[in-house]
Amino acid sequence: MLSKLNAPQREAVKYLDGPVLVLAGAGSGKTRVITHKIAYLVEECGILPTHIAAITFTNKASREMQERIAKLLPGRPLKGLTTSTFHALGARILRQEAKLCGLKPSFSILDSSDSTAIVADLTKDHDKAHIRAVQSRISMWKNSLVDPGQAMNEAEGPLEIAAALNYAEYQRTLSAYQAVDFDDLIKLPAELLDSSPEALERWQGRLRYLLVDEYQDTNHCQYRLLKLLAGARAAFTAVGDDDQSIYAWRGADVENLNLLTKDFPLLRVIKLEQNYRSTTTILKAANSLIGNNPKLFEKRLWSDRGHGEAIQATATRDGEHEAELVVVKLMAHKFDHRGTHKDYAILYRGNHQARAFEQQLRTHKIPYLLSGGQSYFDRAEIKDITSYLRLIANGDDDPAFIRAITCPKRGVGSTTLEALGNYAGSRHVSLFAAAFEAGAASHVNPKQLEGVREFGAFINRMEWRATREPASQVLEDLVKAIGYESYLFDTLDPREAETKWANVRDFIDWLSRKGEEEGKNLQELTQTVALITMLDKQEEDIDAVQLATLHAAKGLEFRHVFLVGVEEGILPHRDAEQDGRLEEERRLMYVGITRAQQSLHLSWCTRRKQGKEWRDCAPSRFIAEMGDDLKISGGKEGASPDKAAGRAKLAQFKALLSSA
Repeated sequence: MLSKLNAPQREAVKYLDGPVLVLAGAGSGKTRVITHKIAYLVEECGILPTHIAAITFTNKASREMQERIAKLLPGRPLKGLTTSTFHALGARILRQEAKLCGLKPSFSILDSSDSTAIVADLTKDHDKAHIRAVQSRISMWKNSLVDPGQAMNEAEGPLEIAAALNYAEYQRTLSAYQAVDFDDLIKLPAELLDSSPEALERWQGRLRYLLVDEYQDTNHCQYRLLKLLAGARAAFTAVGDDDQSIYAWRGADVENLNLLTKDFPLLRVIKLEQNYRSTTTILKAANSLIGNNPKLFEKRLWSDRGHGEAIQATATRDGEHEAELVVVKLMAHKFDHRGTHKDYAILYRGNHQARAFEQQLRTHKIPYLLSGGQSYFDRAEIKDITSYLRLIANGDDDPAFIRAITCPKRGVGSTTLEALGNYAGSRHVSLFAAAFEAGAASHVNPKQLEGVREFGAFINRMEWRATREPASQVLEDLVKAIGYESYLFDTLDPREAETKWANVRDFIDWLSRKGEEEGKNLQELTQTVALITMLDKQEEDIDAVQLATLHAAKGLEFRHVFLVGVEEGILPHRDAEQDGRLEEERRLMYVGITRAQQSLHLSWCTRRKQGKEWRDCAPSRFIAEMGDDLKISGGKEGASPDKAAGRAKLAQFKALLSSA
């Protein structure tokens, strides 16, 4: 089983005498170590799968692990093996310990937009940036295990004080709704295991060996949960890379690597430095760059994949010229190497940079996929409609009830929902069920209760039709009955309303087609909608160039990478130095470089348009930090070739393509 592993990988798999930190450099086979260690624990050590938990940060990583483990142990029953995200594990603990947490077992999990709506209602503010700032501050407090009282005592400045005041109200609202938010899925289990010896003993007994992927991305709360579950036995393997810690903005703390060495004196540190992904040229540049950051653990990636192509670095005239040049270079490179579109990625610091590249790719009829932006199913208008569908499928879905009954507005506000939530909590039933109980009349204003019950009766009628009539007809009648089109045009400017309504129409048409093709009614379709996301599509099977932010590209690899906009003010970000984030920006550049397997192309602009003004740009300091083995072209003179000559060269290249 271990014959295909290198020496450090084998050591990491076989070491069981205490806690292990595997420092896994980019492309060094960290997933292979985790999956082989699970197989080794089951096959060689006789540990039951039900006592093992592998914790990841994404559902995709979790699925990939499950598939790999099944291949390593063909025919072995793996029932009970936990491979899940931190949040899924936290939800499992909460479901089983709901009573100890003061929750009903069918408590609801609010997503980010549900939470935003509550914060917006509490702040009485229409400034989206302020609402996001308050929500973000509350999230950071939760990730640091800071309760509302502590937050109030520690708050400094108007924003923090406002956030602290809203934090207490926000928690009271969640409690009334018998709901938790995303951050609570880690915070509440950590607090429970900290305060309940009974629950702690139960979960330490169930999960006897822990493996944690992407450990450098853990926040304070996640580390606390890990430490509690590990206990004195400390039977765990943490796999991470301090050079790829790029999520401080969402609470990740690279200091957790240092804490491991302090909290677990017997910690064994094993370094994986052989890279199986990239050429020596690419790794040399990556090592040179990241060497400018202070190190807790020294490591240096190496590869036996050969020297490879030189790294190309090109100065371009402006953003439009950069996009044109990159796409033409991509086409020429693909032609020369007889490659496919999916061999290529264009990576950038921020989503706003994508548009010019999209335009050029469309102009040249090159298929592309865009990631790192907002998922189709995360759009407010789609979530509004799906809240009705979720409620039709499951009356106990409280977040869906809250969203549907308040959007469009129908005179039911937070006071009514809080009163109904308190009553539902005392009765341990859903909001929907509580509304129809006789006792609700003594808790909720009669006029408001009448409106809630009318809404409930409408949902019941739709539920009856959903199993008996074509999905397309029920959907059309549903959207018409709630007046969603009018609601959009009454509350938004015409252009935004048109865009959102077009998205709703696309969604309805897509669901209707799906119903006809698969012979499913709306009830059956709705039960699968929650499982369908744009990110779950098998993008690997689509021959298309990948456009992605550097954050979204982490964990991915491509034969050829174009890293664009590598200039001061973008990468590193203009505020990074004064905010003390320069080291994280350097790690972000390092992540971008190490996505490339065979070739890497860098580009920057000598000037860039900002609003109506032009500003001069300088190449990123990170380019100089990559060492001398770069082929640099362009410049203020070279970056402004004659347009006619450029067009002629492109026409010549297209002719070559068409004759091939």
